[in-house]
Amino acid sequence: MAISTYLKTIARGAQGARSLPREQARTLFGLLLDGGVSELETGAFCVAMRVKGETPEELAGFLDALHARLAPLPASTRPLVVLPSYNGARKLPVLTPLLALLLAREGVPVLVHGWPTEERRVSSQEVLLALGVPDLTAIEQIAPGSVAYAPTALLLPGLARLLDVRRVLGLRNSAHSLVKQMNPLAPVGARALIVGSYTHPEYAASMAATAALTGADALLLRGTEGEPVADPRRTPQMDGFLAGQPLRLQEAQGGPLAQLPALPAPDAASTATYIRAVLAGELPVPEPMARQVEHIVHLVRQIPA
Repeated sequence: MAISTYLKTIARGAQGARSLPREQARTLFGLLLDGGVSELETGAFCVAMRVKGETPEELAGFLDALHARLAPLPASTRPLVVLPSYNGARKLPVLTPLLALLLAREGVPVLVHGWPTEERRVSSQEVLLALGVPDLTAIEQIAPGSVAYAPTALLLPGLARLLDVRRVLGLRNSAHSLVKQMNPLAPVGARALIVGSYTHPEYAASMAATAALTGADALLLRGTEGEPVADPRRTPQMDGFLAGQPLRLQEAQGGPLAQLPALPAPDAASTATYIRAVLAGELPVPEPMARQVEHIVHLVRQIPA
C-alpha cells in the first residue's frame, strides 16, 4: 500500500514539512512495519523524518503501531526492567550487561534487546555471550533474578527491517528512537520499566514528552555512548517516570573528577572479565552505576506486578 499521502505531509523539507496527528502516525508506521511499502517509499520516510524530526505525538503514534504488533512476551511476577542496547562500545567498554546483572542480583527480571546496526562497535550481545547468556530463540517469560537477551527480529521482524535501512542509507531513522522507548509487555497489557538513554538535549526533551504522553514507566539518562547505562566516570542526571508522571531522581555530578575508575579495554572478552570481577566483589561497582541501580529498583518497587 502506498504511503504517498503521508509523504506529502512529512517530506517537504525542514521548513515546509508538517507533523502527523497520533492516529495518522500510527497508521503510517503500521504500514511500514507490515512490509507492504516499497523500498523507495521506506527510504523516503526514513530520510523525511530524519530531516523533519519526530514530534512526541508522532512517536506516540509510532509506538502504538509497534506495540500492537510485538510478539506477546509473558509478564513475570515482578515488573520487568527493559534495557535497549543498540549503540555498543566505541571508546569505553559497554557496561549494559553489568547493569543488567546487578539488577538481576536485586531479584529483578531483566530483558536486554538489540540489533547489530553498529558493525564497528562491541555489542552487549557479544559481551553477554562471553558471560554465558545466550540469545533467546523463542519468546518466553523472564524469571525474577535473571537476564535475557532478545534480538529485535524475535520481538518484531518489521522493526528489525527498519533498523537495517541504516546499512543502506547510512543514517539512523525513527526506529532507532522507538526501540529505546518500546514496552515489550504492552501486548499483554503489563507495565515494564524502560531504561532509555539519549545523547543530545533535544532527544532528552522529546523522550520525556513521549513518556508523559504514553503514560510510560521509565528512567531516562544521558547514557554512555548511547547505551542505557550511567557513565562509570561521572554520574549523569536521571529522571524517572511512573505512569507518565515525571520525577527527578538524580542531579548531574558537577565539578572536576577526583579520580577515574579503572576500566577494561572495550573488547568483549576484556569487558566480560571485568564484569565477572565486579560481580565477585574483586572490583568495586562504579558509583554512578550503583546509583542507577538504586534508582531503578526504587521505581520498580512502585510498579504493581
